[in-house]
Amino acid sequence: MRLLTHNFLRSNVKGTENGYPLNIEVTTINCEDSPLDKSFLLNLLPKVNYPALRTAVQQISQHCVPPLKEIPEQLDVSDKESNQNLDHETLKNLHRVLFDVYLIEGWLVCPDTGRKFPVKDGIPNMILHEDEI
Repeated sequence: MRLLTHNFLRSNVKGTENGYPLNIEVTTINCEDSPLDKSFLLNLLPKVNYPALRTAVQQISQHCVPPLKEIPEQLDVSDKESNQNLDHETLKNLHRVLFDVYLIEGWLVCPDTGRKFPVKDGIPNMILHEDEI
């Protein structure tokens, strides 16, 4: 599961008021390199919840080899015009965290209820139990 996917997932357990962003517990992670597609990245950035992405990067960075580089502490990704002015290194780092980091095995944890959703073979299982609907 890419961090891009994680950025859109939330817990819908009955009674959950704050099920986003999910915390990440890593068992196995895979970090690969792929070429930067600047136009694709710039079109995608306004759809990303940047604070949730930054939190996810902080939770998994120590598990990556080599470790993930820092991404800016704050970034207004909704501003398409200013995104065009991001330097190449920042774009490369954003591309890496969104597209090159895969959670293979682990857990996504609801910040409100503590409910753990398993990730197996890179696929998150967000199916709720009957009593959670």
